[in-house]
Amino acid sequence: MTEETNTGAAAATETPAAAQQFALQRVYLKDLSFESPMGVKAFMKEWKPAVNQELNTKAAKIDAENYEVVLTLTITVSIGEETAFLVEVQQAGLFHINGLPEQALPQLLNTACPQILFPYAREAVDSIVVKGSFPALMLPPVNFDALFAHAVQQAKAQQAGAKEAATEQ
Repeated sequence: MTEETNTGAAAATETPAAAQQFALQRVYLKDLSFESPMGVKAFMKEWKPAVNQELNTKAAKIDAENYEVVLTLTITVSIGEETAFLVEVQQAGLFHINGLPEQALPQLLNTACPQILFPYAREAVDSIVVKGSFPALMLPPVNFDALFAHAVQQAKAQQAGAKEAATEQ
């Protein structure tokens, strides 16, 4: 009888966590752009590139339990002052999310989802750069948790600044 009581109590405490669902439904390439404005001149110069990487994440609710998350990577590679090539990849995923507290959703959509999508976007960038006849470009890993924490901190600082400005007027 004791076992039944303990098992029942354990099941009752596990039910909320068991009701939470997070699953990747599909990964797909939403958009891909490659430009080489220097053309053949890029291959005639000494290859000492400067690489600039920009990241952006957007999430959209599709229905009650599904979200589309789009990770946009924009890579600009320059030789001196000229752009050798520019790549923009929008790697998207359809995620099934159910039973999570509303306050946990922004962090999940802006950290875990892009973390899953990033290797696909990185491979797409590398592949298209090589097809453009440039040396392979393997992008370093990205800490999406740190980026999200920084964005939250910036938003709080901006809110505090706005409150101070409103108070002074």
